[in-house]
Amino acid sequence: MAGIPVVDFRDFSNPERRASFVATLGKGLEEFGFVAVTGHGVSPELLAQAYAVAEQTFALPHASKASCEDSAGGRQRGYTSFGVEHAKDQAVPDLKEFWHIGRQLPDDHPLTLSGDIPANRFPDDQPDFGPTFLALFDALEGFANGLLEAVGEHLDLPEDFFRNFVRDGNSVLRVIHYPDMGPDAPPEAVRAAQHEDINLMTVLPASTRPGLELLTRDGEWMAVQTPPDVMVCDTGDMMQLLTGGRLPATTHRVVNPPDSDGGRYSMPFFLHPHPDQILKPMQGDEPGITTREYLHERLVAIGVA
Repeated sequence: MAGIPVVDFRDFSNPERRASFVATLGKGLEEFGFVAVTGHGVSPELLAQAYAVAEQTFALPHASKASCEDSAGGRQRGYTSFGVEHAKDQAVPDLKEFWHIGRQLPDDHPLTLSGDIPANRFPDDQPDFGPTFLALFDALEGFANGLLEAVGEHLDLPEDFFRNFVRDGNSVLRVIHYPDMGPDAPPEAVRAAQHEDINLMTVLPASTRPGLELLTRDGEWMAVQTPPDVMVCDTGDMMQLLTGGRLPATTHRVVNPPDSDGGRYSMPFFLHPHPDQILKPMQGDEPGITTREYLHERLVAIGVA
């Protein structure tokens, strides 16, 4: 974790350490767009179970996984096959397959009926998948919302600003499998080409293999690999837009291993505002765009809508 700040989320609840926590968090996001967070409260047992279920699920026959694939709606739920998604402004697909899990709303909820919050698509051949990843979604969202409150404090915003901003947002837990390509990996492709996240804030549990790198302000690639009990958190394009660049969306990538590594699994949680929320700089009178419209534009740019 050399280079990026490390903070303990428990300090946010400590009156004597709260101000220092908020300042270090804010400075880290301003300088790097990334911070590492301990004391997040997400159960290590749940994380271990999720990775075990992910490995079992991606090992299913392709036909079983593909039964949960739906290209409509920008692939915001269910399975996406290997070689479909590419980074913005990149022609070569990433070397990954993944599953999207979102909040579980009633069938008659207005956001379900409108299609803004699509229904989840879980594999019939893996009964543990749905319960495990819905539990992880809830745990990561709870932590992300708390961290976002601290960001709001750093920005001198009203206490409930972000709480209202993200209520019933189209947040997504992405469970990713990067297969072990070994010497067969296309020389022009990487596991995840350089990109910035679309959303407000991303929470990333430690992955099963190294590979994550961020681009520093000096134009150098810096490896980011954390212990199992640490979350890596970064701000995305929506936060950059809101803050006029004060909290940037930092370019990052996942590089290929030098040798065969058995494959890599990762589970980023992407925190999104409510679909009707207007995105525009907090300072100034620029016209805004709804989160729904902004997300669709970006999904088109990465080849999934």
